[in-house]
Amino acid sequence: MNRSPDNTLAEPTTKAAKLKPRGSSQGGMRQYNERVVLQAIRLNGRLPGAEIARLTHLTAQSISLITKRLLDDELLIKEQPQRGKVGQPSVPLALNPDGAFAIGVKVGRRSLDVLLVDFTGVVRERWDLQYDFAAPEQILAHIEICLNKIKQTLPPQLWERIQGIGVAAPLNMGGWQQLLGLDEAIVTRWASFALEDEIAALSGLPVQSIKDTSAACVAELVAGRGRDIRNFVYIFVDTFIGGGLVLDSHLHIGQRGNAGALGSLPLGMGSKGSNGTQLLNVASLYQLENRYLAAGLDGKATSDERSISLEYWPHTQAWLAETAPAIALALLNTACLLDLEGVILDGCFSRELQNKLIAAIIAAMAEFNWEGVTPPQLLAGAIGSDARALGGALLPLYANFAPDRDLFLKLDS
Repeated sequence: MNRSPDNTLAEPTTKAAKLKPRGSSQGGMRQYNERVVLQAIRLNGRLPGAEIARLTHLTAQSISLITKRLLDDELLIKEQPQRGKVGQPSVPLALNPDGAFAIGVKVGRRSLDVLLVDFTGVVRERWDLQYDFAAPEQILAHIEICLNKIKQTLPPQLWERIQGIGVAAPLNMGGWQQLLGLDEAIVTRWASFALEDEIAALSGLPVQSIKDTSAACVAELVAGRGRDIRNFVYIFVDTFIGGGLVLDSHLHIGQRGNAGALGSLPLGMGSKGSNGTQLLNVASLYQLENRYLAAGLDGKATSDERSISLEYWPHTQAWLAETAPAIALALLNTACLLDLEGVILDGCFSRELQNKLIAAIIAAMAEFNWEGVTPPQLLAGAIGSDARALGGALLPLYANFAPDRDLFLKLDS
């Protein structure tokens, strides 16, 4: 879906996408076909019954029965009839925004985001918490506050339509402890803290968890540039740079859930007694933050328009000069292993800084030897800082309503 000016999801304006539903067992056919119909409308926007039948290859009679059930279940709504053509006016059907809800939680090393997302993918409510590095108890307490606010916001009948909570968090919250100067006692508590179980006990809702950058990749795959690209590497620049891998329009999370861990890519041969520099040591926002702080500036400016202002620009420019060649090298190494259609880059920074970083990477790519391999197209991500929490919220929505239930859970065997 396209992004609207207020950074929510809007109905697409591109031409209808063809659905290719796969078969299922006879016992699960009704539920599967309902999911196919919902997905057709989700991908293409409001549709009359005849167009749904054309896209899904289901009969008009089947579509009539399925859409009646979905209307009765309040998952679909009827819109104003379309007149002006010969015969009876067609009645477009659309997803009911209040038909279902999900909660997305992004737990980061420097911030917490909680989103309430409706059935169309629109962010209804947003809460955030900034910190240097939070203890797990602090995170859980704030999530509880947000859940209580959601209960106050939604009528009881709509609270019952919440499908679950998707949690996006680093696989190792205490990783790179010395690099960030983390408190050892807090890191130890994170190592033994079952965040998913604690949130489930607190909320009474089903909870799914996924690596934070993989969740951001999910959001881009479903609601951003990834809808038009079947094979791509996703890069997300935050406190640490990370990423995700999409092959054949499926997120591959790997054997241990850590596929696309671009931040750990080495930038050179490790010398004796040294493991070498990793991409995250150079191309992460904590490095830009440190530059600002050393100059007596506000470190939080990494995430807003101040990063390209006159006062901050010399330090931002110095960071770009180091970051762009490092990412370009990572893309060269990636292209040698995977013949990709493109690379999508996003992060917790302004759109202006995103554009400058992409331009700097493209310039740096030209300095490398690409003989024998094709440079991937580098594209700007469309979601922004909400990507991780939004991707988390999409997990329960797609698990319960999409025909392809394993869209985000392709494991490498």
